[in-house]
Amino acid sequence: MWIKVPACLFTCLLLWTLNGYSASLTSEQKVAKEHGMVLYNQYRVSSPYLLIAAEAGDAEAQFYLAEELRQLKRFMTPEAQQWLEAAADQGHVYSMIRLARSGSNLCSVIGTCPQSSRSPDEWYQYAYDVILPLAVQGDPEAMFQMYKLKQDAEWRARAAEAGHSEAQYWHAAFIEEGAAFFWWPGSRQKAVEAWFKASAEGGYPPGMMRYAGILADNADEAGYRYWMNKAAKTGYARAIYALAALSGHEPEEYGVELDLVKSYGLLHLLLELDGGGSTGSVAKSTLPDIEKKMAPEQIERALEFAEEWKAAHPPLSYFPHILYELDI
Repeated sequence: MWIKVPACLFTCLLLWTLNGYSASLTSEQKVAKEHGMVLYNQYRVSSPYLLIAAEAGDAEAQFYLAEELRQLKRFMTPEAQQWLEAAADQGHVYSMIRLARSGSNLCSVIGTCPQSSRSPDEWYQYAYDVILPLAVQGDPEAMFQMYKLKQDAEWRARAAEAGHSEAQYWHAAFIEEGAAFFWWPGSRQKAVEAWFKASAEGGYPPGMMRYAGILADNADEAGYRYWMNKAAKTGYARAIYALAALSGHEPEEYGVELDLVKSYGLLHLLLELDGGGSTGSVAKSTLPDIEKKMAPEQIERALEFAEEWKAAHPPLSYFPHILYELDI
């Protein structure tokens, strides 16, 4: 006897699978995971902290731990694959996609890839079967995942149209690089501006900064300041550096008011970025130019400002793109 499963129940089950199951973490494991994610987003070593949550069964921690391990070696390692499979078996879609891509890794070329429970093609099909039902129903995240899986511009466009802010960012970037066809002069640039604006308004910090740059090029100084400040308040390291440098008039541009205390404080805050990104080292080289303009009491106040900013805003982050290698 067949039992008809209600459509809503089927969708809920797919959502559960798409989002991935993560084990319940203790407070200590949760703190370790959160700290690990902060470090990962700052391009600093995060694996000791992510490992704690990964061993407790957290699929997201398993994925990012695997990503760091894989990036350190620049190809798939047995340990990275182990954690990706652990996450994928819990329904973590991006882990499935990474495993599906493993056939193009260096290890496959030299014949040293670790054994997997599925082939890359099988992981691809597994991910496809999980994502597609939600994508065709109009779920923006599922559409974006379909784009990541298939590297298909149509899915990128559909995700962007559905309001996915990171998809909007990439859609704008690819159009800027020559994707799609436009009949009229200027139409391409208008599309680029519209999609970066949508990404910014959707809350994606890299989109905010790209749109701010467009406004600066269009001599809209007020618009530039608005979006640069908004991006900085998300913790976006590159926006914070821009705000710091301009606040110290290094250089004096875009009508940004001189504020040496803010400038020094933000630059000092960026010094903790001692990982793979360049913002920390650039801040360190800029700091002496600001310091020579300041009195000792201003520097003391600036250090207080840095602590106040840190307490009131999200942690510093580069907002790294997920599964970045195949993007432009």
